[in-house]
Amino acid sequence: MSQPIAIAEPSVQSLFVVPLCNGNELSSGTGFVVVHDEQPYLITNYHVAAGRNPVTGQPLHSSGAVPDTLRIVQLLESTLGRLEWNSREERVLEPETEKALWLQHPVHGRRVDVVAVPLRNTVGVALHPYDLAGSRLDLKSGPSDGVSIIGFPFGRTAGGAIAIWIRGFIATEPQVDFDNLPCFLVDARTRPGQSGSPVIVYSSGGAHTVSTGIVLSSGPVVSLLGVYSGRINDHSDLGVVWKVQAVRDILIAQQSGMAGLLSRRGYVGSVLPGSRSVGHRPLTAREASCLCCRASW
Repeated sequence: MSQPIAIAEPSVQSLFVVPLCNGNELSSGTGFVVVHDEQPYLITNYHVAAGRNPVTGQPLHSSGAVPDTLRIVQLLESTLGRLEWNSREERVLEPETEKALWLQHPVHGRRVDVVAVPLRNTVGVALHPYDLAGSRLDLKSGPSDGVSIIGFPFGRTAGGAIAIWIRGFIATEPQVDFDNLPCFLVDARTRPGQSGSPVIVYSSGGAHTVSTGIVLSSGPVVSLLGVYSGRINDHSDLGVVWKVQAVRDILIAQQSGMAGLLSRRGYVGSVLPGSRSVGHRPLTAREASCLCCRASW
């Protein structure tokens, strides 16, 4: 008789996400669940759910197609002691109006590359949400400290729909907003498919390093730091992590997302095929760097 195996909960908290347009797969990404006011939400990147560059608003897929639905591989409730998964679909655009069904950041809109998608199709699903309130133990996290980015690089899994852990290190001060947005940088060799991954500090048990010193615990301790969204450019291992406070702000504000090209500042123009320009003007440095989302979607 086979012996039961112990699996770290974060391995099943990350969910494999496939954006669909009229039933056709566009790419793959990662997400995870949080609960706000008893409603579960999928947290992932704007560019995963909308299929658009978060700065320019332009479609990322070469065909110009954008997702209307997300296929999410969910862990099922089980009484047999086995891990089983099933794909569930969640609309991200209303069928008639194409209105976005996700929530966006109340101040920065889609420039914060994070959305919250209300989950409606969860009957029989074993939800393993992250706690936005944080652990009672505040695990130490500062420059050069290690983090784990848990997702599905190249759309691969570690068996079933168990996620793959990538190790990285905090590269900027987490309390300081990078580029005047609620994010910080990590140094990690991430790959396409990891967009939307939770970024955590994880200690499996025993002695934990916290902000006030060393404490002992009988089990694992997890601190959710934020949401990974991609490298700053194709030549760097530096990647952007949107802070967990940005997720809290999205859920508290309950501001509906925007699906098309309009932003708070209006229409931004179109990306010319084969160029790095918007309309007839060059891309700004930030706009150019955000094209890295194509590589990490």
